[in-house]
Amino acid sequence: MIRIPHSAVLLAIDMQQGFEEPRWPPRWNTQCDANGLALLAAWRGADRTILHIRHDSVEPGSSLRPDRPGNAFRPGFEPQAGEALVAKTVNSAFIGTDLDLRLRRLGARDIVAFGISTDMCVSTTVRVGANLGYHMIVVEDACDCFALPDGQGGTIDAYDCHRAHIATLRAEFAEVVTTSDLIRALQSAS
Repeated sequence: MIRIPHSAVLLAIDMQQGFEEPRWPPRWNTQCDANGLALLAAWRGADRTILHIRHDSVEPGSSLRPDRPGNAFRPGFEPQAGEALVAKTVNSAFIGTDLDLRLRRLGARDIVAFGISTDMCVSTTVRVGANLGYHMIVVEDACDCFALPDGQGGTIDAYDCHRAHIATLRAEFAEVVTTSDLIRALQSAS
């Protein structure tokens, strides 16, 4: 069974409207939002700490730039009272932000992460967190991923990208769980 200490922190990574723009490649996880919202509700119900990560792109034309509507959180993923926001400009939420300092001040050693996209910001944040000594937990069915060009004229399916990154994270960087398993563990710990 998954162990979720009371000091564990939930990171909701880049749950932003800009990823809905048609120019983004296809994604695979139609349950990403529902699972992410279920995690937030369970975490709030257990009166635990949530940190929201937002990608404030500095790239010209990005749908995630702070001056674009796509920078806003998806419905239901906005921070609520008492929930902090960490804005980042690169893939890892630890680079160029005060995330590590916030977590240390909270006494957090266990970090639960979900969001968009598995292979980019979720994976990079989890890897850096593990390298900094945190026990990282990834909620795989509350993450989503985009199809990617393979560099040889083809495309790697979004689910295949997701599976490969989850396998790598599981092998060395994180514990990997499902939404239902995490919620069950959270309820057992309360």
